[in-house]
Amino acid sequence: MELLVGRIIRSSTTRFAVGCQVLRPQVPAFGSLVKVPAVGCDQIYGLIHDVRMEDDPFVRQVAVSDNAPPEAIEDQRQNRQVPIEVGVLVVGYQQDGEIYHRLPPQPPLSLDVLRTCTPEELVTFTERFDYFRLVLDNRDLPADEMLAANLRAAAEARGSGEQSFRLSAGRELARLLAMDLYRLDAILRRIRP
Repeated sequence: MELLVGRIIRSSTTRFAVGCQVLRPQVPAFGSLVKVPAVGCDQIYGLIHDVRMEDDPFVRQVAVSDNAPPEAIEDQRQNRQVPIEVGVLVVGYQQDGEIYHRLPPQPPLSLDVLRTCTPEELVTFTERFDYFRLVLDNRDLPADEMLAANLRAAAEARGSGEQSFRLSAGRELARLLAMDLYRLDAILRRIRP
């Protein structure tokens, strides 16, 4: 099922940030594949790498209050004044029905709507592993954890083909990280069922 995450508040060709008002149980999940329409292509795909909840003056007051009423806490959670910010790493795009695992020609525009991908879209996007390098090269992000979370979700979306997918992904990771066995081992441990 496709779910609305939020709207673009900042963007570049490599990353963008999305503002959303309330966290729902399913959205956003770390490592999830998401999509946004863009100028020059059908969709831009990315992986969620960060979810940030900034405070506001009311939260600070409630946090230090001895007797914070449960209604006030629940109201703050449901009707936030400061948006929750979701960070997304760009890992590819779709143009004329073809998926490319590289940076798009242009970033998404402000206020474009970001949505989660369906399990079928996740399976289609992860049929090839060319996007691994885009993720692994981002050392300032929790890249290994993000890729592992994405691969676990992609394996689960495949049902009976889960084991075969994990083996193929592991082989590609071994090829890319042959000179960094410690990192390879850590990622392989994280993608195990």
